[in-house]
Amino acid sequence: MSDGVRKRAAASIDLYYELENRGYPEDFCDAISFELNTEYTAKRMLGYLRHYEVLPVEDIVDEMLAILSDRERFIQKKILEHDQAKWNEYMMYGFGFEEEE
Repeated sequence: MSDGVRKRAAASIDLYYELENRGYPEDFCDAISFELNTEYTAKRMLGYLRHYEVLPVEDIVDEMLAILSDRERFIQKKILEHDQAKWNEYMMYGFGFEEEE
């Protein structure tokens, strides 16, 4: 398992070994666990794997892409919520500039 540049979460390491124990190639296990390197994403994949005895690699890759897509949508939602809250604050209290008379 390569360490790569990003630090892996414990669940990501568990995901690597789960895939390896199921007989998938080491490079495949490494690639999947590297991309799903947060507790949330790795645990989602582990949950998905627990529903199946055997899965083709294509199904695992499809699920990985779906998990990453959901995560990206969640991040964008949080960014937009933050931006909206800031805008509401500006609308309510102004931009902090005092008008000179």
